[in-house]
Amino acid sequence: MKKSFVALAALSLLSLGAAQADTLAKIKAAKSATMGVRESSGALSFTLGDGKYAGFHVEVCQRVLADVQKKLALPALDIKYQAVTSQNRIPLVQNGTVDIECGSTTNNAARQKDVSFAVTTYVEEVRIAVKTSSGITSINQLNGKNVATTTAPPACSTCASTSVRRAWTSRKSSARTTPTASCCWKPAAPTPS
Repeated sequence: MKKSFVALAALSLLSLGAAQADTLAKIKAAKSATMGVRESSGALSFTLGDGKYAGFHVEVCQRVLADVQKKLALPALDIKYQAVTSQNRIPLVQNGTVDIECGSTTNNAARQKDVSFAVTTYVEEVRIAVKTSSGITSINQLNGKNVATTTAPPACSTCASTSVRRAWTSRKSSARTTPTASCCWKPAAPTPS
């Protein structure tokens, strides 16, 4: 199963369009590939320090690149690692700074217009956590409360669309509680009567 998945991922990388052919030609000429990695994307991609990365998607990308090395008949392939963020990962793939990105990037129709995706390897769902003592039992009770998410687009867009759809009295503000948390909603200022 593991071997067939890696072969499928490598096959999808090797059988894509002209832009991917250019990427493969670049990899073959340089005898190196640059992997876009997240520094803190849970168990999917994270830094170990000293330029080393680990995680499920990092391992998948390493295996894909090992198959690319074989398909391109390269005696060795130098893998370089480039830290990427939610904000710059797609542009860095588009402009060729990274050859393959291995993070928690959502595969959707809008992004498929900009970059190509291999098979989906991980599915998650945006959830909300509150203190048990808060008494909050439904999303409707978040109206007027401070809500913070990571900058990951699915979490931000879920909160934003819920806020608009339910006509919450809230506004987006900027906060940084973790290296990636900056998408927050705060109660809107009361309007004067």
